[in-house]
Amino acid sequence: MAMILVTGASGRLGGALLDRLAGQGERVRALSRRARSGGGAEWVRGDLSSGEGLEAALDGIGTVIHGATTIGRADSAATERLLQVARRAGVRHFVYVSIVGVDAIPFFYYRTKLECERLVAASGIPWTVLRATQFHELLAQIFAVQRFSPVLLTVSGLRFQPVDTTEVAERLALLAGGPAQGMAAEIGGPEVLGMRELNRRYARSRGWHKPVLTVPGSGTVLRRFREGHNLTPEHADGTIGFARFLAEGAGK
Repeated sequence: MAMILVTGASGRLGGALLDRLAGQGERVRALSRRARSGGGAEWVRGDLSSGEGLEAALDGIGTVIHGATTIGRADSAATERLLQVARRAGVRHFVYVSIVGVDAIPFFYYRTKLECERLVAASGIPWTVLRATQFHELLAQIFAVQRFSPVLLTVSGLRFQPVDTTEVAERLALLAGGPAQGMAAEIGGPEVLGMRELNRRYARSRGWHKPVLTVPGSGTVLRRFREGHNLTPEHADGTIGFARFLAEGAGK
């Protein structure tokens, strides 16, 4: 059985993915810039930014799940570097984790993710791209920075469909175990909620009693979010909502 290489394995999604793959009986190798252990995986050191260690990391790998990400052009450069080494190593399936709406919302981070999708599709390696909506953790982080503010700020008209990382990990594991699909069906959380309501739920879970101030915001990026390009209600496959995520203490 060929091994699966997971990049971004030390993150929350990566950790959940390692658990799921190990539960399926897969042989897994996890890439990290620092020495690590655990998760039922063989950990190897490698640096996507420089390429150091990638040749050894991809030796004997049949499938790559690329979940590592960074900000700006470094992300697409790292993805291209990984694809080049994967092609030389004879990788038979490359799975990439992306975001719902990257093709419609001109946010700089989304533009980079879209460029990475294009690199994957043009690589010559059979590929699968899974787009997911925002993770619960991202929204929790946005709200958490307001803990010292006397009011809670929210942007008018924004809606989100947060999804749990464990459920995205489950979908990725299934995709990695099957044939390449190209653009796979998207995955989103079980409910679409306004940013104001999500902010209120986070505040209640922390015992905060603060007024919520809604600000208008403008520009193309916010307009595209307001139009719902970050949502995928027809693929509301997740079952863990934001309230349950908070109740289980994962957003602390």
